[in-house]
Amino acid sequence: MPYMLIKIAWTFGLFLPTQEMGEADWRAINATTAVLAAVGVLLALAFTRPWGERVPAWLIVLPVWVGTGLLVPMLVLAPVLGPAAMSRDEQAEASTDLWVYEQVFVMISLVGVGIGLPLALAGYARARWPEALSGPANCGEPTGSTRSLQRTTALLMAAGCAALGLVKLFWAVGGTFGLDPAALEHRDMWWHLLSASTGVWAFAGAWGLLVLTGGRGSKRFLPPMAAAWISSGMLFAYGLYSLLTNLGTKRPAPESDIAHLLAGVTGMALGVIMGMVILLVLHDRRRALDETA
Repeated sequence: MPYMLIKIAWTFGLFLPTQEMGEADWRAINATTAVLAAVGVLLALAFTRPWGERVPAWLIVLPVWVGTGLLVPMLVLAPVLGPAAMSRDEQAEASTDLWVYEQVFVMISLVGVGIGLPLALAGYARARWPEALSGPANCGEPTGSTRSLQRTTALLMAAGCAALGLVKLFWAVGGTFGLDPAALEHRDMWWHLLSASTGVWAFAGAWGLLVLTGGRGSKRFLPPMAAAWISSGMLFAYGLYSLLTNLGTKRPAPESDIAHLLAGVTGMALGVIMGMVILLVLHDRRRALDETA
């Protein structure tokens, strides 16, 4: 709620920390994130009211998939990224007196939702889709299983995640291949940490997907499922967000135009296809459990 209220205020040009955020492109971004926050409020109601279990599955799954992908990886980085963001805004001559308090509200909201969203989803899924959380990793194969398609696609996605992860980690530790030599000064702590986070989660997603489709590497279903779910959502959401903010706000980025476009599009494609594999795994898993019941 505080995040949504701040974004609404910024959309109407109130309490802006920088003059740049009063421009039309920034207002459009703030309006979009205000709508996303409103969706979060509606999800909270759906998770806690009886009518929530009658909502079509995609209306729950899609926003939660994007939301957990955006926020859960941020939880680990928040203690560092929060001060780094305020420091960056101070250097950009932001109106620091009020902006400090706004940033506190933003960080508290993001951390709170990042913790509450997956916990609320776990409780909701336990009631509606229990096979998505508990039980062994391998429940057998039902009649007409898509396991062969899952494994082939998972291998391709794991290779793509490994390639993207290596690139992101290479940039995070100081590599410059694929970066714009004239924009290297824009590699601040924020950029390094986000690059490292994307690389780590890309590898985590590759592991999770291979375990889900191969049935080996973990006795329990939840760890690889959580890794693949968060990673796929993160790759899609951060890839899309990176492209939209760079195109919309003309924010300087260290990557060359081609590298930035390839990284964003690759992340989005990997995330979507990984999500489709997860749906196939869950579909076959429910059928297998029904056949053995």
